Amino acid sequence: MSLGHACVDVYQGAVAALVPFLVAERAYSYAAASGVVLAASLLSSVVQPLFGALTDRRPMPWLLPLSALTGGAGVALSGVTDSYALTLAVVAVSGVGVAAYHPEAARAARAASRGSHTAMGWFSLGGNVGFALAPLLVAAVVATGGLDASPLLVVPAVAGAALCAAAVRSAGGRRAAGSGSGGAGTDDWPSFLRLSGAIVCRSIVFVGLSAFVSLYVRQRTGGGDLAGTAALFVLYTGGAFGTVAGGRLAERYGRLTVVRQAYTLSVLAVTGIVLVPGPAVYLFVALTSAGLYIPFSLHITLGQDYLPRRVGTASGVTLGLAVSAGGLATPALGALADATSLATALTPLIALPALGRLLLTGLQEPTPPHPTHAARHAQPNKTTDGSTTA
Repeated sequence: MSLGHACVDVYQGAVAALVPFLVAERAYSYAAASGVVLAASLLSSVVQPLFGALTDRRPMPWLLPLSALTGGAGVALSGVTDSYALTLAVVAVSGVGVAAYHPEAARAARAASRGSHTAMGWFSLGGNVGFALAPLLVAAVVATGGLDASPLLVVPAVAGAALCAAAVRSAGGRRAAGSGSGGAGTDDWPSFLRLSGAIVCRSIVFVGLSAFVSLYVRQRTGGGDLAGTAALFVLYTGGAFGTVAGGRLAERYGRLTVVRQAYTLSVLAVTGIVLVPGPAVYLFVALTSAGLYIPFSLHITLGQDYLPRRVGTASGVTLGLAVSAGGLATPALGALADATSLATALTPLIALPALGRLLLTGLQEPTPPHPTHAARHAQPNKTTDGSTTA
């Protein structure tokens, strides 16, 4: 599941990684380039909770390989379309594929992790590795062959579909049983909505930086394409370490404590990106990456535990909004950058982690369900013929 997650999330990172090449080869403005990011995010944001609600009703393991192929096909076609409208359309199709993947994948990972924060961290790590590899993959393909070589970017999708199909087969009936709709406990919607608000704040910061940090660092350091690609790689790679660290820290200090401290770190780190000159910007990109990614898997498990009867919905919202909703704000950032400068456009991102931290204030740690424990101690039920069932 983790390896398949890596292959699928390549296509979330690939859209942002394509932005500098679209600006260079097609002379897109900042607003037009951010529109491509919006196209990948808009439908994904809307339909991901819908797919989550569907998986609450019935398991849909076939979605995993199909969505992997769909996500890859859209990005692969984005470089060979002959119009801006078609580019938006195929990138939007990719976003829908990614949206279809995550709720069912998060449900399967929850069943496999048996409530372990560290195990869910490893699942999330897979996605973050995909993010981290995306700019390197795009640079290797597009820098060598131009946008016309983009069909080669479908290769991770094919590998991801094969890995997802293998995971579904190996889990078999055990996974399907773990994908039922209702769990024990009471849904805490107020807490879940506050958590979701914090995730939206985190998402806008992350997607905004993903879209523009490459161009911004090139300006700040006076470097070329390599300097910008390196900054994007640092943003994504630091997240790979942060995700695993988040799970381990949560098991020691508690999820909400770790999440709140990570949001505080993000405020300071984003401030450094915007205000500190020179190569030191890479250090602050790394710190921002840690602050944004440490709570990544913890968002998912907190959301699932706040809505124990709607695990698919919780997964679709927390895992979907974590990467999708921020795309809705990128056109505004792009328009502001066109009118002023990239530094001015990135300045509002400093306030968003602070708002997220405020929303998290006062939240209580939910009590996670323990399905395996409950099953072990379940009392037999009498049937009409006097026999018993577990």
